[in-house]
Amino acid sequence: MDVRLTILIGVLVALCVVGYAFNSDFLGETNISIMLRLASAIGVVSVGMTFVIISGGIDLSVGSMVALASVWMTTVATQEYGPFVMVICAMLVGLGAGLINGVLIAYGKIVPFIATLAMFASARGLAERLSNRETQTVEDQAFRDFFRGDILGIPVLIWMLAIVFAVGWVLLNRTTFGRRTFAIGGNTEAARLAGINVKWHTTLVYALAGLCCGIAAIMVVARATSGSSTNGQFYELDAIAAVVIGGTLLSGGRGTLIGTLIGVLIFTVVNSIFTQNNLDTSTQNIAKGVIIVGAVLLQTLTTRTRKT
Repeated sequence: MDVRLTILIGVLVALCVVGYAFNSDFLGETNISIMLRLASAIGVVSVGMTFVIISGGIDLSVGSMVALASVWMTTVATQEYGPFVMVICAMLVGLGAGLINGVLIAYGKIVPFIATLAMFASARGLAERLSNRETQTVEDQAFRDFFRGDILGIPVLIWMLAIVFAVGWVLLNRTTFGRRTFAIGGNTEAARLAGINVKWHTTLVYALAGLCCGIAAIMVVARATSGSSTNGQFYELDAIAAVVIGGTLLSGGRGTLIGTLIGVLIFTVVNSIFTQNNLDTSTQNIAKGVIIVGAVLLQTLTTRTRKT
């Protein structure tokens, strides 16, 4: 096993022990289920973010795309057609927004930071316009019953995270798409000379990230039984942090979805510990900052060690 993953697992186990020390029910079935459901949406977003960062890019718009998809799928007009159309609508909205990002970056040659920052603002603004800044309640009982229910005793939201993660892992590690993603992030010019259509592949990577945001929107709406333009706030920061903590290089070319998943779980456990001990949000944010800095320093030290 990779040294970084071993360290991450050790950190996760240590945090769970700390949580248990404060609350004997911390590792109980109920609390674990709650934590995994809370981690599900940001976990799915982080899968897409992992592909983007490995390819050498960045996406600051994931939270806004989640908000836009959640609002669009919960409008009265969309809900009239039933849960299937609601789900497809969310996925198409996310996919479409991701495609726009990809086209602007790959073919418009706009820096990823600027292109996704523009989507960050415009998608949130469109969500506010569609919802008139009001929360849209899900009236469809079939949607609520299914996505808030469970299969074989496991919540549907956790199943969704597991499926997206499994598909993402296979796509990244067992397909040409994944190999091309690593190649582009490692050396764009070398990838182009090797015959990879860098522009088209980059577009697909951002489209994939958008699709993940659409799926995450479904999960957010299922959990809150409503759509709102405020959904997905700070998801971009949490997703990037989880990916970096998981060992993916911000410069691209190297990363792992298993590490990303552990990163998501670490943040979820930290939030749960702080919440159960009535610590304020500012303290949580300070702890997140310390964790992120520690992860980046670990990356730097590991990279220097390998070079020497």
